[in-house]
Amino acid sequence: MSKFENVTVVKAANVYFGGNVTSRSITFPDGSKKTLGVMLSGEYEFETAEKEIMEIISGELEVQLPGAPGWRSVRGGEVFDVPSSSKFQLKVQSVTDYCCSYVQ
Repeated sequence: MSKFENVTVVKAANVYFGGNVTSRSITFPDGSKKTLGVMLSGEYEFETAEKEIMEIISGELEVQLPGAPGWRSVRGGEVFDVPSSSKFQLKVQSVTDYCCSYVQ
């Protein structure tokens, strides 16, 4: 899906790591939520309450997921899942455009 229709977008950005990671929150008519964002090159650690599905639209990164034996390379067009109530690490290699879906 290249665009979302009939959604509510929060104008204020979510800003993390001194502006190196930003996103906008989107709510769909059924109540589901996503964020659309951009990450600049760098290393980051995130915590999540809900399960997340991270779709990498463009760019390149490595992810260390909880319980995984090592780092996994992810490029534009690929997806990875993050379990709820967990932490995960990213090494972003190039400017990365992403869509995060929250699963309740």
